[in-house]
Amino acid sequence: MTVVLRIVFQNSQYLLILHKLGDIMRLPERTPVIPRDFDFSAMLTTLIGLEKFEEFRILLNARYYYYDKWKYRASEWGVDPQLLWATVKTYRKISNKKLILSGHQALTFLIDSPSMVQQYLHEFDLNLGGSLQGETIIPSEDRDRYLISSLMEEAIASSQLEGAATTRKIAKEMLEKNRKPKNNAEQMIVNNYNAMQWIVMNKNAAITSDNIKQLHSILTRSTMSDEEVGEFRKGDDVNVVDVQTGISIYTPPKADQLHQMMEAFCAFANDKDKTNFFLHPITKGIILHFLAGYIHPFADGNGRTARTLFYWYLLKHGYWLIEFMSVSRSILSSKGQYTRAYLHTEQDENDLTYFVIYNLKCIQMALDDLKFYIRRKSDEKQRAMEMLRSTTLNERQIVLVQEVLRVPATVFTVKQVETKFGVSNQTARNDLNGLVAEGFFEERRAGKKSQYLPVKDIDRKLGRKMP
Repeated sequence: MTVVLRIVFQNSQYLLILHKLGDIMRLPERTPVIPRDFDFSAMLTTLIGLEKFEEFRILLNARYYYYDKWKYRASEWGVDPQLLWATVKTYRKISNKKLILSGHQALTFLIDSPSMVQQYLHEFDLNLGGSLQGETIIPSEDRDRYLISSLMEEAIASSQLEGAATTRKIAKEMLEKNRKPKNNAEQMIVNNYNAMQWIVMNKNAAITSDNIKQLHSILTRSTMSDEEVGEFRKGDDVNVVDVQTGISIYTPPKADQLHQMMEAFCAFANDKDKTNFFLHPITKGIILHFLAGYIHPFADGNGRTARTLFYWYLLKHGYWLIEFMSVSRSILSSKGQYTRAYLHTEQDENDLTYFVIYNLKCIQMALDDLKFYIRRKSDEKQRAMEMLRSTTLNERQIVLVQEVLRVPATVFTVKQVETKFGVSNQTARNDLNGLVAEGFFEERRAGKKSQYLPVKDIDRKLGRKMP
């Protein structure tokens, strides 16, 4: 059993995802109303007579289709699409359970989810938490380096989702070199990186309104007015709009409701609201992502805050490998599906299942990307170590040589190496000077700073080092 989610709010429509994504999409067809005289048993008998019941049952268990796909099946099977949809909804509503957040919001959960959800959660339980599986994915000696890289990737992708107009290459160079941001987009990325570092350091802290405000202040520093940074919005003039059409598509709750709603949010996030059924932590983290966007407590930066809170919650619950994964990068690569997950949720009675399944797919993509990245880096490291086994180079120096072999125009600074490996300034300087002494790098002055770049015949020098 798993948790498939349905969420009901008071007089609200939720289409937040269109904000800043820049996707123009036709709204999905609204789901039909179940007829009052609908005969569930008769429809099942019809499907059995058509020899489609088993296919119907398999689809219910293995997929979570929106109405448009069930409408297509109805046409294919020769049945009324309204009646087939009524059959689907009846199945989904059989096991509804309610979770009340401090008496303010009603959340309805449907316990009988597609098997694909169970499979995702089982896979994540095996890989994202505990030491045994984690050590097999990330070698302990490389954890610091991979962590820094992954936090940078998440910061860049999360900012790009919010409209930060810069390339990944420029953004990563800025973070590695600790260069000051030149514009608002780069400032967003620096802020996101600092926020990701903050939750890693404070993963065991309680998720309180004050801590959420502090997180927001880190995420939005120098990108919005000082009186709005780290403060809940005080007015009701905030609307979520489609940036392509300028049309208002979502009006958040009133400002005078924010205190009560955020208190309920924090109680839920800190597991103080107990229920009589199990809610998987990853599913709950996704709910928190959704709720932070729905409540929209800040004038701006709510999307970045919501995604960071998702990471924070999973880290608090022992899913430590999540900090090495960029889920936002997976979302960025499939923005259309992200949009549809929100639209299907809104159009189908605020059924959050679509949003949950989409996020689970993105987590799986991020995990697959991490495994592929680790394998590639490990293979590169092994080849470099074989090539350099007769030298006295340490592993950091081998990584630097490896990078210039792949991209010969690469230039390093002491600060960049310090940031890249999370080492002291003196250690970074010693690593670079050691490469100069070995004849692999040369040092050039650029103003008051030194730059280190590979010598022109580094391949030939490496050949000489080989036995």
